Amino acid sequence: MDRLQFEVPVRIAPAPGLPVEEIYSVEQALDFLQEWPKRRQGKIYEAAFNACFGATVDVASTEEACRAFATFCRVSGLLARDAMFPGKRGAGTHREARA
Repeated sequence: MDRLQFEVPVRIAPAPGLPVEEIYSVEQALDFLQEWPKRRQGKIYEAAFNACFGATVDVASTEEACRAFATFCRVSGLLARDAMFPGKRGAGTHREARA
């Protein structure tokens, strides 16, 4: 398995009526974040971007990047209703998102 691949993909619903998309890796998350409108970027966006970029240069783990990206998606209203939200290591596997 690629070291930058998420254990569980982050499922997002980009807009009502559009199909759910799955983000499988740090690279896909970075691509998505780079397309995010500047006017909507804030602290949570920056945390997600920094975690994902950090994972590419071994400063952050892929798990941290996935968690930060999923949090960004949840706060931004993008997380699909049926998405699994990555839990903290040792605290169980995953829990359903409450979006």
